[in-house]
Parts: sequence; structure tokens; C-alpha cells
Amino acid sequence: MVWKPHVTVAAVVYRDGKFLLVEEETEAGLAFNQPAGHLEEDEPLVDAVVREALEETAYHFKPTHLVGIYHWKHPTKEDTTYLRFAFAGELRGFEADRKLDDGIVAARWLTLDEVKATQERHRSPLILRCCEDLLAGKRYPLDLLVHYG
Repeated sequence: MVWKPHVTVAAVVYRDGKFLLVEEETEAGLAFNQPAGHLEEDEPLVDAVVREALEETAYHFKPTHLVGIYHWKHPTKEDTTYLRFAFAGELRGFEADRKLDDGIVAARWLTLDEVKATQERHRSPLILRCCEDLLAGKRYPLDLLVHYG
């Protein structure tokens, strides 16, 4: 077996003092995550985060900068490592009648204190870290990412 990391994207959305998270069904029960998902073949990272945000929240997301790139090895899944590209940006519309991805219960707006209070239900420790990094002013230009293809 050849090892390879799971490349994922996440939208870190902060508006009116609250973060946009999704509540989703997992093997371990209901959990919180940023709107996030796996990069698809031949898909630019920026396009992937736009797609995932729409599919999971019904919001149109416009990335404006990269918050960070995160490497996380899952503690209970021995061969599972994630490489997450987290993007901040703006919401540019909402499709109220859009059906969300399978497993997504709802999009939720939480304050930082609420995000911290729900840590035991986070899909990974990257959720809080991305929120805190955004609030700390971490912003990198999107042209840092180059897509050939």
C-alpha cells in the first residue's frame, strides 16, 4: 500500500462575531466541522473550497486569502493523515432551497466561545485552530497557490 495524505479544503467564515460551521453525521455521532471536504482530481484548491462551501451550507463563498496549511495525523486511524488548506473569504449569496450534502444536518453560526465549548464534538482539532488563526490575523495571498492543469 502506498501512503498518501488526504488533501482537504476548508472555508473559515467569520461574520458578525460568529463562525460558520456545519453539523454533520459521522461514525462517532453528530460532529462540527468547517465547511470542508476533499480535493477532487484536477480541481484547483480555490475551486474546491467554493464547491464544498456551497454543497455543505448553501452559501456562495468567495475566498479572499489563505489562513493556513495544516498537517494532522488522525490519532485513531493509523494510516490517515490530512493536509488541510484553510481559506477565509466572503459570502456572496445563499440558496435557501438548496439540498445540502448527505450527512450534513445543518449550517450553524457559533461564537468563538461556542466553538471552544463544543470541542469534544469537533471532527478535528484543526477547527478551533483555524478559527483562532483567522482571528489572529493570519492571511496569505491566494497567488501563493499555483495550479497547472
